[in-house]
Amino acid sequence: MSALLLDVGNSHLKWGVLNENNIDQMGSVSQEKIRQQGLAALTRKLPRRVESVCISNVAGTNFGTRLSGVIGIHCNVDVHFARSEKCGWGVTNSYKQPRLLGVDRWVAMVAAWAELKSSCLIVDAGTAVTLDAINDNGFHIGGQIIPGVETMLSSLSSATIGISPLKIPMKRSADQLKIFGQNTKEAIHEGTQNAVLGLVERAIRMLQSNGYDSTVILTGGGAKDIFEAFNEKSLYRPNLVLHGLAHMLENDK
Repeated sequence: MSALLLDVGNSHLKWGVLNENNIDQMGSVSQEKIRQQGLAALTRKLPRRVESVCISNVAGTNFGTRLSGVIGIHCNVDVHFARSEKCGWGVTNSYKQPRLLGVDRWVAMVAAWAELKSSCLIVDAGTAVTLDAINDNGFHIGGQIIPGVETMLSSLSSATIGISPLKIPMKRSADQLKIFGQNTKEAIHEGTQNAVLGLVERAIRMLQSNGYDSTVILTGGGAKDIFEAFNEKSLYRPNLVLHGLAHMLENDK
């Protein structure tokens, strides 16, 4: 079976093609480029000959409807959207209304559990930073959400006077990471970066204090920066959602 997998986020759209248990032909395009050029910015990069299409979409219903129509015509196949479930693929959703859990978080948990089959903390660093903890039985303990680094920088600039827009902090290793900056720009960079690291570290400590030896899985556009500055045992899985979609297609609930 060949399947086109799409991970539709707020800032970027990533894809890959599932062929015989492998995901290849991967790529990405920014939502900004799609807004400027239309969905042709995506479809001209996608293969046509696939047997199915499976999408994780958090960019809204209207965008999903547009995308479904264009991709369906491009590939001449039905388009299927992943949905957050109460339980499936070894994972149990803790939300009382399961569909209210972001589908990207659900699919990422499915992928993490498929790989580890043990307690883990999934950190997805994108427009928002989401944390989701799973225990040794595959039960979703719960999650946390804060703005991502770029979102923090943008919000601070728009809500204050005298702070101009800043770029995402430069990549640095753990021994270069400081706590206090010597000017406003450094202070903001250190604050946003350490806000994310501090959140993850506190979550790990709380899990450990409750008896969980959780593996940290990092994904999302900002995950590599966290991985490089992180001393705890962790795994870097930049395409976790795509792997979750593949697992869902290849395995029964």
